Order: sequence, then structure tokens, then C-alpha cells
Amino acid sequence: MAVDEGAVDLELDRAHPARMYDYFLGGTTNFPADREQAGRAMSVFPAVLVAARANRQFMHRSVRHLTELGMRQFLDVGTGIPTSPNLHEVAQRTAPEARVVYTDNDPIVLTHAQALLRSSPEGRTAYSQGDARDPEALMKSPELVETLDLGRPVALSLIALLHFIPGERTAHEVVEYFKDVLPSGSTLTISHVTAEFDPEAIARTVSTYKAAGSPVQARDREEFTRFFDGWELLEPGVTVTHRWRPDAEQDMYQVTDAEAACYAAVARKP
Repeated sequence: MAVDEGAVDLELDRAHPARMYDYFLGGTTNFPADREQAGRAMSVFPAVLVAARANRQFMHRSVRHLTELGMRQFLDVGTGIPTSPNLHEVAQRTAPEARVVYTDNDPIVLTHAQALLRSSPEGRTAYSQGDARDPEALMKSPELVETLDLGRPVALSLIALLHFIPGERTAHEVVEYFKDVLPSGSTLTISHVTAEFDPEAIARTVSTYKAAGSPVQARDREEFTRFFDGWELLEPGVTVTHRWRPDAEQDMYQVTDAEAACYAAVARKP
């Protein structure tokens, strides 16, 4: 896939949540505006580094669990910077034949598309530039249609994405569209920031993102759980990111709920 960087406005003069997340994870694809805004977020919520890494580890564990359950098609919406190991690396480690489609609306992710396309020989990966707020266009993109068989189950990931879609109706409408078009046996994986464990710190963090032009809406457990209406939650149900099927029992006690600050769950369509 050839990328014409000259045709892409990378908007490096303004902070972008995906590049801030990359910074929190210790990545290198971030710029002064991102690091400056990340510093502001860290000043009001010092545990943001812990939250980001707990969220990333949840993604790794959920993908590994789903491949062990037999899922072979993955759609990662709002993938962000491809910090390794990324979703396709985790999935194809267990199932080399797995197929993965990544989507994002950050123009800089397009410049990293080649890293997202490094599939195992047996599998396939693809990247589609698209916006989660237009799920219909996303599901009709050539890259997705050519890579995934939409007549077979698809594992949809909306990791740390929906809190960037403020408004109850809009975010839930996006999720309901995906739920309607995916076939029986598909799965839905979501992580989402919540203010229930440290309201003041999260309120300050939300204000920091909003000031940078990235509105954020924290949601409580009831609002989060509603994203899965009509689907069957997999064990352990709705919980905090670091408590979702931890690799070892002691892992749960290395991070507090207030530090993780995100709900997580995986569900299957009947």
C-alpha cells in the first residue's frame, strides 16, 4: 500500500488523542503538541500512564482469549498508532490464519499503514481510513469487504474509543449499527473511561482533553453496560480493565480501580 504523505495533513500543531495515547504507552510517534497536552493530563490525573497501560493489556488479553475461543476475523475501530504488539500480532500468534482490519480517522495512522499490514503469511491485515461516527461507510469500505467475510463471525474492538464520541444517543447509535450488521457469533469488545472511582480527577482530565479540542465523555457502569444490550456477556462480565481475566491473580492487585479508571467487557451476539 503506497502512502502519499504529501497529500496528508498530519495536523502536528495540535494534540491528537491517539498520539497522546502513544506517548502514555512509551511510543515514539508523538510530537511537541501531543507531549505538552499529555503533560497537562498527567498533572491532573497522574495515574493516566497506568490507565493507558492497563487498557492496552486488556486489549492483548481479550484478543488472545477470543482467538482461543475460535475467532478468526477481527475489526479494530479506532486503532491508533500501531504500538507493538498490536492486535494482529496477538491474534496471529495464536491463530496465524486470522484476518484483521484496522480503521482510524487520525491522518498520521495512515502513514503507519505499512506497519499495520505486516501479516503472518497465512493470515491477512488491512487498513481503512474512516471515522467511527460513520459506521455504515466504514463497513462498506473496500479494504474491509475484501478482507473480512461478513457472513462469518467478526470480533469487533472499540478500545478506548467511545468516550471520544460524546452524547448518549450518538455513541449508542454507533454501537447499535455495528451490532445490527454483524452476524450471529460475532463479539464486541469495549473499554471506556469512567469517573465512578475518582470523579474529581477524571473531571479534570475530561476538561483537559476538551480544552485541546477533543471532547470526552466518561460513562458510568449502567451507561457502559447498555452498549451490550441483547448480547451475551462473556465471563467475568463488566469489570475494570485490569480485572478482566488477568494473567495471574496477583496482577489484579498491582493496579487500583481508580488508577485503571476504565470499564471493560466482551460480549457475543446470540
